[in-house]
Amino acid sequence: MKIKFEKISLSHLSANEHAVMIFMAIIVGILGGYGAVLFRWMIWFVQKASFRDGTENFLYHLMAMPCYARFIPPIIGGAVTGLIIYFFAREAKGHGVPEVMEAVALKGGIIRKRVVLIKSLASAISIGTGGSVGREGPIVQIGSAIGSSFGQIMKVSADRMRTLVGCGAAAGIAATFNAPIAGVMFAMEVILGEFGIATFSPIVVSSVMATVISRVYLGDYPAFIVPHYTLASIMEIPFYVILGIIAGVISVIFTSSLYKIEDIFDGIKIPDYTKAAIGGLLIGIIGIFFPHVYGVGYEAIGLALLEKLSWYMLFALIFIKILATSFTIGSGGSGGVFAPSLFIGAMVGGAFGYVVHYAFPGITASYGAYSLVGMGAVVAGATHGPITAILILFEMTGDYKIILPLMLACILSSVTASQIKRESIYTLKLIRRGTDIREGKEVNIMKSLLVKDAMTKEVTTVYENMHLNELLKHTFSSKHSSFPVVDNDGLLSGIVTFQDFKEVVFEESLGDLVVVKDIFVPGVITITENESLDEALKKIGLKNIEQLPVVDKNNPRKIIGILSRRDIFSAYNKALINRSLAEGISPHTKNKKQKS
Repeated sequence: MKIKFEKISLSHLSANEHAVMIFMAIIVGILGGYGAVLFRWMIWFVQKASFRDGTENFLYHLMAMPCYARFIPPIIGGAVTGLIIYFFAREAKGHGVPEVMEAVALKGGIIRKRVVLIKSLASAISIGTGGSVGREGPIVQIGSAIGSSFGQIMKVSADRMRTLVGCGAAAGIAATFNAPIAGVMFAMEVILGEFGIATFSPIVVSSVMATVISRVYLGDYPAFIVPHYTLASIMEIPFYVILGIIAGVISVIFTSSLYKIEDIFDGIKIPDYTKAAIGGLLIGIIGIFFPHVYGVGYEAIGLALLEKLSWYMLFALIFIKILATSFTIGSGGSGGVFAPSLFIGAMVGGAFGYVVHYAFPGITASYGAYSLVGMGAVVAGATHGPITAILILFEMTGDYKIILPLMLACILSSVTASQIKRESIYTLKLIRRGTDIREGKEVNIMKSLLVKDAMTKEVTTVYENMHLNELLKHTFSSKHSSFPVVDNDGLLSGIVTFQDFKEVVFEESLGDLVVVKDIFVPGVITITENESLDEALKKIGLKNIEQLPVVDKNNPRKIIGILSRRDIFSAYNKALINRSLAEGISPHTKNKKQKS
């Protein structure tokens, strides 16, 4: 009877755990939904204050404004955004999604609570004053921060925390795009990078709850109202294949330009909080001639889908939008890259479709159909998330008849982009920081640990003038077989290993004649205490050596410690065990079990 009782208890415990996660997912979904609604209202308020208009005819209003009236707001917005981010939460800079991915991969889902407020404020100002960025990146970071904050308050385990972050991300996407299915897929395909059953149900629940909240306050209608385009002929398929490949190339150009311009701004020797104002100035100059790029750009996308833009305007806006978004984000502004990808895709598809339909009018649809497919294709290429791209285009337009060309173009774009550049627009930002989330958490553990976390401060050294006999005694009494060699001033001059003197170890006549300086290796590989264990392991493996002298970063000959293979793997195993324990059971749960 006792065994049956234990089995029933464990079953009930598992069921209760799942029920608790669903309950927490509901709360995160509701909070994420309200966060998205509030964020949309903040953007509207800033836009209304900046341009005296917050309606759906915003683009037409901009075109009717005097040049100076649409030139000034981006500069002011950039200046204010730069100050807010620099002094309150620097992780609010940029498009936000990579920071969430990094928190999931390396930090157990922990995101600072203040990010909710600072990201909302900075992004609303950036978008509302004309910054060429989208809403989805900020709302993903806001929703994820809500999920993480709630998890921290509830003291959940790291595994549950990551699920709640995914719930927040799904809630944000679902609410801001009125796309619950795409919200789920984005969270699992892009943020978590896995399709686990345990995480699927809570994320679905959060996405649904956020969508309900969004529809109550923002209405239930597609983001874009477009004619029902269809595949005109089976002969049209090759053209969509070509469009998918072109979209993949353009998405790589967009990704590369974004980070190239960010590097240029990073190299400017002025305070960081002033750079966003320069980005705003450049946006203002572009806006004098092409106000289409201001904000999320949905009005311009709508014009492309309804075939109200000329072919040369479609073509020009591809590269103007790439520059405008790169200026906004690269200079330190705050906003997403998803909406700009949609914008660029609409223009790429429209320009391509215009040419194709002009050349082959009898077997092709009008260029609006190609604009629609191009939107999804560039998003797929930029994010390397074709499933999300396909679903979000379907939900944002409510158009299923174009699904076959859309699926084909999205897959080909994603494959093309990944062949040209391994990283997506999200993961490249992390790679530039030295984090590869696709290598797995074990590799990232090594990258997150520093040499100072594992090194031994007590170093056994030998002097250059030590005789061979003394060195032998030293070796036999030590657990090491290699030793750093120092000069009379105690500064590093080389290294000596048993391999260096094993040939003369039995030549007794040489014991008092040979000194360390005669046999040591002067060139020695060293490391500093603030480098990662991953880098240390690479250096050790390079020459197949046992240990590395740890030196002062300001004096490469001053030894402050020693790091061996044993030290590296000991620190790694300890960190891996700690992380596994944290994922399997939270301190709160552990205390409850101990009491019971």
